[in-house]
Amino acid sequence: MSRTSVLVLRLAGPLQSWGASSRFIRRTTESAPTKSGVVGLLAAAVGIERGDDSRLAPLAALRFAVRIDQPGTRIRDFHTAHHAVTGASMPLSERFYLADAVFVAAVEGDHTLLTGLRDALRTPAYPPYLGRRSCPPAEPVDLGLYEDARLEDVLTNVPWQASTWYRRRHHTPQTLTVLRETAADEPTAAADVLRDQPVSFDAAHRRHALRTVVTVSVPTPIPAGGGSPQDAHDPFAALDVLENESA
Repeated sequence: MSRTSVLVLRLAGPLQSWGASSRFIRRTTESAPTKSGVVGLLAAAVGIERGDDSRLAPLAALRFAVRIDQPGTRIRDFHTAHHAVTGASMPLSERFYLADAVFVAAVEGDHTLLTGLRDALRTPAYPPYLGRRSCPPAEPVDLGLYEDARLEDVLTNVPWQASTWYRRRHHTPQTLTVLRETAADEPTAAADVLRDQPVSFDAAHRRHALRTVVTVSVPTPIPAGGGSPQDAHDPFAALDVLENESA
């Protein structure tokens, strides 16, 4: 009998964009990573080519959830472009992003498959990005593999991953929001339906199916000592000190 484990990712960067219903000149973003976007990140790490639906299927079958640790700010950008052959101007497009957001995403499934995905994230075949190629992660995304675990338990216990500067400027929230894909035997009466279940990433005919998602709150799991989750250098720390001294 196969073991069920959970692979956890920290998705943080200056910009992220997770489109689920973007069309033509208006490219929107959801408020949290989509399953399609995260599965695409994993597929890129493994080296799955677009259109290779047979290799994509096991990744798409993983159960997915995401926790909003730092919601970020929605911003809008305008893009101009010219036709590569004629040089004619293309229509002005709007593109939306999440700035300074941090999410904890997790996939649940076969332990052997997830072990391979974790190894691929550490030496990816193609660079990972946060929804769009113009949005690279700020640091390695691998947060670890939890053996013989469930999504519900892991996202309740993984320490809060908000940035150091964010923690200094905001009160610690009592709870964090989790968007979790329903289990096979779970009632779906209170679930939402999203069309971000990847079926094919073929550029000529991308396809997505529906999946059911429940929104729950979990107590904020603070790291021991309340310190930074990454204990990383913050280049703006000195500016904050000067601002406080001049106040």
